[in-house]
Amino acid sequence: MKLLLLGLGLILVCAHEEGNDVVRRNFDDSQISGYWYSILLASDVREKIEEGGSMRVFVKHIEVLSNSSLLFNMYTKVDGKCTEISLVTDKTEKDGEYSVVYDGYNLFSIVETDYTDYIIFHLVNFKEEHTFQLMELYAREPDVSEEVKKRFVKYCQKHGIVKENILDLTRVDRCLQAQGSEEDQDSRLVVSGGEGGPGMSAFQKH
Repeated sequence: MKLLLLGLGLILVCAHEEGNDVVRRNFDDSQISGYWYSILLASDVREKIEEGGSMRVFVKHIEVLSNSSLLFNMYTKVDGKCTEISLVTDKTEKDGEYSVVYDGYNLFSIVETDYTDYIIFHLVNFKEEHTFQLMELYAREPDVSEEVKKRFVKYCQKHGIVKENILDLTRVDRCLQAQGSEEDQDSRLVVSGGEGGPGMSAFQKH
C-alpha cells in the first residue's frame, strides 16, 4: 500500500513538473494578448539574428485584433537606435498559425505556451528561392525558468538548429528603456501583414 501511494505521489510530481497547463494545440488567441519579453532567439541562418540582422527584434506587446490577426509591437535597432515596429500578422486556417511579409514571406506558428509565463514560436521564412527557420521564446517577465529554456533548446535541435545558433537575449540590450521613451517612439516603422504588404520596402536593405 505504501509503495502504491509512493508511486502515485511520484506520478503527480512528475506531471506537475512537466506542466499540466502547457498548451500545444487548440490555442486561445485571446490569451496571447499583453506584454512580453524576448528571451531566446534561434535560427539555422545565424546572421539573420546577429546584431544588424533583419530578424534581431525584441517583442514589446501582442494584441489580438477583431479578425483574429495579431498585432506585434516590437523594437529593432536601426543605426544603433531602438526603433519601434508595428507588425500585423494574418491568421491562417491552421490552428495557431499566422503569416506576415517581413524580409520575405513568413509562416509562423505557436509551438507551446501556458499563456501566463511563456510562449514559443516557430517561423519559416521564404525569400526568392531561399528559406530559413527562426524560433523565439517570449516570457511575461524579463526572464524565465531554466526548465522552459531547456525545452526551447530541445525544440530547436529537433528542427535542426544547433546550440551555437541560439542567442540569449537577456544578456543584450533589448531596448527596454526605449519602451517608455517618447523620443524613441517618434521613430516608428509600420509593417502590414499579407502578401505584398507595404512593409517590404522598409526592410529590403537587409
